[in-house]
Amino acid sequence: MAMITVYSSPTCGYCHMLKEYLKGKGVSFTEKDISVDREAMDWVANSVGQLATPVTDIDGTVILGFDRERIDLA
Repeated sequence: MAMITVYSSPTCGYCHMLKEYLKGKGVSFTEKDISVDREAMDWVANSVGQLATPVTDIDGTVILGFDRERIDLA
């Protein structure tokens, strides 16, 4: 099973949609809230070049935004 980490923020509607999508598929993931986790915020900034959420890391494949197609392919 893939290791999945979702980097999110509490006011991000797409973050909530992404997490519900993954839960609906029965996919386990770790969530990191960049609004309170400085290390997670730095990781997002360095990985995608901006502070934006959601960001999903699936076994090293980084996906910016709620992109169902890329998530399903990863």
